[in-house]
Amino acid sequence: MSVATGQRLLRFDRRLGVRFVAGADEAGRGSLAGPLVVAGVLLDYDVLRGPRVRCLAALNDSKQVAPDEREELFRAVVACATAISVRVISSGEIDRVGLHRSNLGGLRAVLGDLHPTAEACLVDGFRLGPTAPPHRAIVDGDTKSAAIAAASIVAKVVRDRTMRRLDALYPRYGFASHVGYITSRHSLAVRAHGPCQQHRLSFNAKAYAPEVTAEVPVGVEIKEPLAAAS
Repeated sequence: MSVATGQRLLRFDRRLGVRFVAGADEAGRGSLAGPLVVAGVLLDYDVLRGPRVRCLAALNDSKQVAPDEREELFRAVVACATAISVRVISSGEIDRVGLHRSNLGGLRAVLGDLHPTAEACLVDGFRLGPTAPPHRAIVDGDTKSAAIAAASIVAKVVRDRTMRRLDALYPRYGFASHVGYITSRHSLAVRAHGPCQQHRLSFNAKAYAPEVTAEVPVGVEIKEPLAAAS
């Protein structure tokens, strides 16, 4: 892990010139199965100094670090954050409400959960509308702001842990390896067994197509998948 990366992210937040900075981000937005996990993290820059901040020196966007490093950073964020909020939005709710509305609602909720009230609320890329706390949408914010990067770590680790637990309940789909994203193995499993309760049936995904390819192993029972829009 690059220590320089964490220092750069922390400098971005400090340059805002306020004490409390909140960041919000999500994990699982592009996933075919499993929940959308939204996290908010509040950092107090009056106390994040000296030894207290050293555990965040290697902080980075969750997509840029390996799973074992994410777990280390997760523990660091929990140790250093003033407050953390997590919302888990199920695949069923995503199908009912829509992905984008679910995501915006989750981001608004986690920012509203954080106390004390942040003087600067930063969101990775999205404007959340007038009902959200005052905030700034930062394009690629998880690569710029420590608060947003911390939220991305929390959201990703919580979601990956959730998908590993779901793998035990739905072992046919390989959730522990691809955590619900579309891979050739995942698509093959969905075509072979049909989607489960964790799949987002509102998605227009090729994996839900009824055709069976020659890749299906001999002996696998083939079932017609449920209609994606039903």
